[in-house]
Amino acid sequence: DLEGPGQGLTRCHPHMLDLIKSLQAPPSEEKQAVEVFVKQFHKIVGHGLMNFGQSVTRGISSTVVTKTRSKNAFRDGDKLVDYHEKQLLRLSANFALTADLCFTLGGALKFEELLMGRLADALGAIYLGYATLHHYQRRRGVDGLEALTEHAMLRLETEAQDALKSASDNFPGPLGPLASTVMKVGCFPLGNLTRPYREPSDNLTKEISKLMTTPSEIRDFFQENVYMTPEDSSSHHQMSDLIRAVPVCVEADQIATTLRREKRQPTTAEAEKIAKADALRDALIQVNVFEHLTTEEGQEGFVRPALEGTEERMVALERKRFDHAA
Repeated sequence: DLEGPGQGLTRCHPHMLDLIKSLQAPPSEEKQAVEVFVKQFHKIVGHGLMNFGQSVTRGISSTVVTKTRSKNAFRDGDKLVDYHEKQLLRLSANFALTADLCFTLGGALKFEELLMGRLADALGAIYLGYATLHHYQRRRGVDGLEALTEHAMLRLETEAQDALKSASDNFPGPLGPLASTVMKVGCFPLGNLTRPYREPSDNLTKEISKLMTTPSEIRDFFQENVYMTPEDSSSHHQMSDLIRAVPVCVEADQIATTLRREKRQPTTAEAEKIAKADALRDALIQVNVFEHLTTEEGQEGFVRPALEGTEERMVALERKRFDHAA
C-alpha cells in the first residue's frame, strides 16, 4: 500500500516508488516486473553508496574549511555565501544518508516520533539556511547584513548538526545499532572533529545587538512595512512610539555619557533632551496599566457584582467578617 506509513519517504526517494510498483504488478507482467525490480534495487544501492560517499567527503572537506576559516571572513559577502552554501550541501548530504537509513525501520517509522522530530529539526534548519542566504542575496548592500546573516547561519548549522547527532545516538529499531554506526561514520567520519559548527561568539552577538538597538541600516531594514501612525496623530500606538523614541533615547544616553566623562552639569538644551528621553521611556515601559478594566468600572457608584453578592450574603448572615462567615 503506497499510502501506508512512510509514504513521504518512499515518494521522495528517486527509485523506491518504481521498485514498490514492480512488486504490485499483475502475474501477466511478472517477467517485466522482475527486471524492473532488479534494476531499481541496484539503483537504490548505488544511490545509498553515493549518499554515503558524499556525506563522508563533504564532512571532511567542510570541517577543514571551517577550522581554517577566519573569524572575520564573513565581512566579504561573496565568501560568506560560498562558505555557507558548502556547509548546507554537507548537511544535506548527511540528511540524505539518514533518510536512506530510515528504510531499515519499515512501517515502524511512522511511530518513531522522537526520531522524526529530530529529523524535522535538521531539515527545517537546512531549509531556513537556504532561505537566509537567498534573502541576503536579494538585499545585499545593507550595512551590517553580513554580520546578521553570519549569526543566523551559525545558529542554523549548529542546530542541524546537533539534531543529526542526537538522531545517530538514538536510532531506533532492530537494526538501530547498525544504522547508528553507519550514520555516525557517514555524517561524522572523524567523530567530534567533524562536528565543527558552534554557536555564534559573544562578540558577534553583541555586534548584532548593537545594530538592532541603535539607529542603523539593519534597524531600518527590520522596520520596513511596519505600520506607523502619523506623527501628528493623537492616538496612542506603542510600536510607533517605540520606533520614534529610539533616536531620542540614544542621543540622551550619549549626552549622559559625555556629562559623566567631563564631570559637568548639562546645559539647558541637554537637560531638555534627557528629560524628554526619560518621559518617553517611562511611557513605553508601562505595560497593562489602566485606570479601569472596563468602561462600567469607570462609572461613578459602580460596584463589582461579586462584591454586591458578598455584601448581601454577609447582611443575611448578620456577620461582619469573612472568617466569621466561614
